[in-house]
Amino acid sequence: MILLESQNVILQNTLTEKFNKPSGIDVSFVDFDGVRFRISTPEKKTELLVSISMRCWEELVQYGANDILQREYGSYITEPEQGYNFSLKFDVENIPAAGEERDNLVKSVALLKRNALAAPFEAAFATQKQLEAAGAPTDGSAPPTGDLIPIHYRDREAMYVRAGIDRVTVVFSTEFQDETDKVIGKVFLQEFVDARRQPSIQTAPQVLYSNRDPPLEIRGVQGLNISDDVGYVTFVMFPRHFLNSLVAANTISHIQLFRDYLHYHIKCSKAYSA
Repeated sequence: MILLESQNVILQNTLTEKFNKPSGIDVSFVDFDGVRFRISTPEKKTELLVSISMRCWEELVQYGANDILQREYGSYITEPEQGYNFSLKFDVENIPAAGEERDNLVKSVALLKRNALAAPFEAAFATQKQLEAAGAPTDGSAPPTGDLIPIHYRDREAMYVRAGIDRVTVVFSTEFQDETDKVIGKVFLQEFVDARRQPSIQTAPQVLYSNRDPPLEIRGVQGLNISDDVGYVTFVMFPRHFLNSLVAANTISHIQLFRDYLHYHIKCSKAYSA
């Protein structure tokens, strides 16, 4: 089994090659979640345009994606290419010289999807800190929570993020395509729940799993796909999981990969048992 990484390998390898040896290119590709990318040289071979299209883009913008992308890419941001949500332009003659700085730039661009998807998590982490600072109610009422943040990142699946006074809860809905996927998926997901009981990983986020019935956090959401083919995985993250910017970034990167890891391991298990 391979170790999945947050950066897009096609973006990383292509940019590394074209930054070192400019030439004309027009490549489009799609990742696991249906996110579309395009790398092209529409005007001249020394000007690279990198574009991305995500079905949940408007939701991400609502929760601060533009601010994060401005922070990460600054002057490289250009007008979005037609048919895409966001674009970066690079003049290969004016990028950092070969070395660590250029490598860091390439990796940053390869994390374009990850950085856009970081918006709801960064927003929820900030809200949790605000709620914690405000303190719990003294009148016996329920502790306040932040607004539920829905991100419909796939056609029939979504993730939901909500901040509380002492935690941030993330719920993934995932759909299993056939009976075998459903059986194997349940085994894996139950293992997530059981594994946290081991003393060695008590500090990991709490994990809960339910089949068909959505968890309490999203039970009132309109349009949920209530089906035996759908499972819900809830991660409960506490302040130690986003204690500082480095820890928070690591947490965001890992939790974004959860759905890909789950279905990748299901496919590997089916291939092994075939």
